[in-house]
Amino acid sequence: QSIEKRKNLISKADAFRLISSEADGLPTLIVDKYRDYLVMQTLGVATEMRKNLFADILCQILKPKGIYERNDVPIRKLEGLSSNKGLLMGKIPELITITENRIRFFVDIKNGQKTGFYIDQRDNRNIVRDFSKEAKVLDCFCYTGGFSIYALYYGANHVTGIDISEESIKLAKRNAALNNFKDKKFIFNIANVFDELKNFDRCGEKFDLVVLDPPSFTRKKQTLKAAIRGYKEINLRAMKILKPGGVLITCSCSYHIGLELFKSMLIQASSDAKRTVRILDIRNHPMDHPILLQLKESSYLKCLVLEIV
Repeated sequence: QSIEKRKNLISKADAFRLISSEADGLPTLIVDKYRDYLVMQTLGVATEMRKNLFADILCQILKPKGIYERNDVPIRKLEGLSSNKGLLMGKIPELITITENRIRFFVDIKNGQKTGFYIDQRDNRNIVRDFSKEAKVLDCFCYTGGFSIYALYYGANHVTGIDISEESIKLAKRNAALNNFKDKKFIFNIANVFDELKNFDRCGEKFDLVVLDPPSFTRKKQTLKAAIRGYKEINLRAMKILKPGGVLITCSCSYHIGLELFKSMLIQASSDAKRTVRILDIRNHPMDHPILLQLKESSYLKCLVLEIV
């Protein structure tokens, strides 16, 4: 049924979530599709015991060239399961090339974050088309350049991408080259986003578009206050370095920080930054990451598009 629901996506997208755990009636099972390859996560004892069965069924239906297991996630420890990853069937190349909204990316499903790419941001990446033309863009926590490459594709004058991971930055540069963008149009830096935002503010550097897409700052309620402080700091700094009329795309994938709490944090940040803020759009994850009305945990991603006056 999960595959049947996504038939439209199968013909249009190279990368998407094929099975989304409880939201598809298969608790603790996640399967992502990257072209002819599948990545599987079995996050509970029941699915772990049946992972070879699931792999066999997926092979019969989709005939993938390879299935890779990415069970190197902390949540498995809660179930008493080990952390591991490896080949389940077929062969997996070092990098898979996908096309998303006419833009190409290299994806490392063996070692990349999550299952290789943030496919839950697919639709949100595409919204930069409305704000990128001739813009000076800053992409914070850029990973392998998702939002950055979109901004270049849609005509940005210059893009700066920042991430703490050296491997991510290397792949971001390769993704820019894959799409034939010239070096003078972009720079990808290995740096701490908190420090770089302070430096931009101190130097008086201004941007037309800033993207904040950080990793989760908290996975438990006990660290919620510290997470809010972190979100507030990066958003406050981003607001201060945006030109009047500039746009901030700010995201949170922390389930424990709901939309209203996230908006409350943004109100505090805008007050401290002394900037008026208009909400242009409020978004979440795409249709291949369905939300169950009865399951709050299935709604985790917040993406707000803000005009900073």
